[in-house]
Amino acid sequence: MQQLRDMVDQGRLPHALMLCGPEGSGKLPIALDLARYLLCEHKEGGQPCGTCHACRMTAQWAHPDLHFSFPLIKAKSTEQPVSDDRLTEWREQLERTPYFTANDWLADLRAENQQLQFYVSESDALQRKLSLKASQGGYRVIIVWLPEKMPPATANKLLKLIEEPPERTHFLLVSQEPDQVLGTIVSRTQRISVPKLSEEVIAKALTEDFQIPETQAQGLARIAQGSYTQAMKLAEEDNDRREYFDLFVEIMRLCYMRKAKEMRQWAERVGAMGRERQKHMLEYCQRLVRENFIYNFQRQELNYMTEGEQGFAQKFARFINERNVIPLTEELSSCQTDIEQNVNAKMVFYDLALKITILLKK
Repeated sequence: MQQLRDMVDQGRLPHALMLCGPEGSGKLPIALDLARYLLCEHKEGGQPCGTCHACRMTAQWAHPDLHFSFPLIKAKSTEQPVSDDRLTEWREQLERTPYFTANDWLADLRAENQQLQFYVSESDALQRKLSLKASQGGYRVIIVWLPEKMPPATANKLLKLIEEPPERTHFLLVSQEPDQVLGTIVSRTQRISVPKLSEEVIAKALTEDFQIPETQAQGLARIAQGSYTQAMKLAEEDNDRREYFDLFVEIMRLCYMRKAKEMRQWAERVGAMGRERQKHMLEYCQRLVRENFIYNFQRQELNYMTEGEQGFAQKFARFINERNVIPLTEELSSCQTDIEQNVNAKMVFYDLALKITILLKK
């Protein structure tokens, strides 16, 4: 980040940057921090002054010369939505955390089953904004989140703005899939790769933000694999995950001992959990099957398990091998599909238990 600030101070910052990197690596927080520094009225020595309007922006990032552009959904077929229509929801999300995914944003829009995209009206709205003078007489910053969601018509209009931007205007594009962005836009931006976060950085943040014990934070940081977004979700879902682990251990033991009556009771309990939790549990089980299979290779750097999961794997991993790892994963995935299609959950989970019983003996 300091390197970007130095480029601002030296007048070398390109008018269009594309911050690229995996989910949860901090691309959007970097863009926000750079925007704040650009808009700071009295920056000095690579540091913001801390007292001007830009520096006193709250977590909602409200400033007359900071503009956001992000993908949306249509409420009606005739609608042409623009980012300003959902600016309240966007700022509320930023206030909660700038580490969020496209699915999180869809949930905010209450449209989980629709596709996010930019509409042509978005480029027109940006053009109108940029035709006005900067409110504070300095820089103007446009943060474009997920430009890969732009169809060609919208992207071509944005390209014209990037090619000939107004004076002291900077575009900060935040992309998770830069290969899906219009090639001519990519060629006119300076690309900056944002790597995954280290386990140490994630663990420290979890300890500070969630007051999680250090040992537990380190375990979650390892499972998150460089994504603070994933780490936060793991921290928030820790109680659920412990329950899923107990259910996984229970069913594997029951299946190994072939206790059909207890397996049916397990299926009835899980069948009453609710569809979303059932799906999350099945996703968790698929991950643990994979981790137990990898555990057999004695390559600790390839495993991403908590201390409790590793303790169980010491005795259980030998039952997951090259003969059953794929069929087990496929059965869990098929079970998840059935749950999504509203098949009777108790029957689905009992059938799954019976199939696991057979597969564990392979």
